[in-house]
Parts: sequence; structure tokens; C-alpha cells
Amino acid sequence: MNSQFASTFGLTAPGFPVVAGSTVQRVYDDLRKRIITIQLPPDTTLSRTELTETYEVSQTPIRDALQLLKQEGLVRIYPQSRTVVTRIDVLQIYEAHFLRVALETEVCRRLATDPDPDPSVITRARSIIKMQAAVADDADQIAIFQELDELFHQTLFAGAKRSSLHQLIRERSGHLERIRRLHLPEKGKIVSILDGHHAIIDAIAARNEQGAVDAIREHLSQTVAKVEDLRKEFPDYFV
Repeated sequence: MNSQFASTFGLTAPGFPVVAGSTVQRVYDDLRKRIITIQLPPDTTLSRTELTETYEVSQTPIRDALQLLKQEGLVRIYPQSRTVVTRIDVLQIYEAHFLRVALETEVCRRLATDPDPDPSVITRARSIIKMQAAVADDADQIAIFQELDELFHQTLFAGAKRSSLHQLIRERSGHLERIRRLHLPEKGKIVSILDGHHAIIDAIAARNEQGAVDAIREHLSQTVAKVEDLRKEFPDYFV
């Protein structure tokens, strides 16, 4: 996640130890972003020597960052040889989606029924939606739109005081995030995301428990429903 967005809302990058100015975190965040936005497509070979030059760091933080990406299933490390960006694994997509639906449904339910709701959660979420809308028509800003999308969901988890569960989702969602990126350019997809975010927040703000649950389920189902179409369109990206 872009640290500027995170700091704006008092949030830290999920799935990573909070270490101020961590070189490992900087390298990890950037490499992960480049992988999930397909700037580094599946089967791309990552040279540690080239990475040390790109990030102007020693081999150690590069090694540690790659190990974190390996844990997420985003790279495969061949000892004494090379590191390769993995292909997208459909089974991991479905598992990550199952996890997201289970956890985010409960988060939205709790936010909608909280006896002492924090109004700043709604304010933050609506601000993120406005930021997304501001870049929605700019094809060069898709990566930023995607980061804001993740920040929107992180805000809901933080509001329900379940931020660690969002970290768990992120650690399991690298493959899912890549197909979300492939799906974004489809006509009407960005508008659909914005409509979904509005529906979720409107239901939570209205204390409409069932409406919030229905809205988040509908929102999370759209990209997964396109998995087979995307696999046919990008056969070299999938296992």
C-alpha cells in the first residue's frame, strides 16, 4: 500500500511488521505493488543484482523482501539460481475469496449493529470513495484506484477493531488481487466498484444490517465470477 494513503488515514501497511523507515518494507511494498498490478507479470525473472541496483540497497533487504513475497505465494525462489514471479493460482483465488466473504460479511454486520458507532469510520470511507472517483476516469491511475480500493476495505476492518484480520486477508490475497487488476479495465467495472462501496457504506450508516451484508457479498462476488473469462483472455498468466 502506498504509505501516503496509509498515513493520511492513520493506517499502516497490512501484513507487515510496523518498522519506521524499514528498508525491507519499502522494497517489499514496491515489489508487491508491481506484482499485483501486473507491472511484473507472471513468469518474470527477478535478478537480485538488478534489484539491489534499482532500490540502492544491499542484498540482505532484497532477500528478506523476496522471502515475504514467497510466503504470499507471489514469487518462487530457486536457491543459488533465480526468483520468478508465480503464475496466478485459481484455487488460491477461490480460497482467498471464501476467506474475504466470511470475514468482511461479519465486519459489515458488526459495523451496522455497533451500539456505539464511530462516525469517523463512515467519514473516512466516504473520503476514500471520493478519492477513487477522482481518479476513476484516468487509465494511468488504475494502480492508485486499486490501492484506494484496498484502503477502503482496510478502513472497515479498522472500524470494527479487527485490523489483524485484514492483514490475514492480504497475506492470502495476492493471486486474487492480480485478477482484480486484470478485471479493472473492463467497461463498467470501476463504476460498479464505486456503486458497491456506496451501497456498503450507506447501509452501514443507515444501521441496515441485512443491507450491509447483501452489499458486501455482492461487491466481493463480481471479480470471482469472471475468473474463467480472465483465464481464457490471459492464458499465459495462470497455472
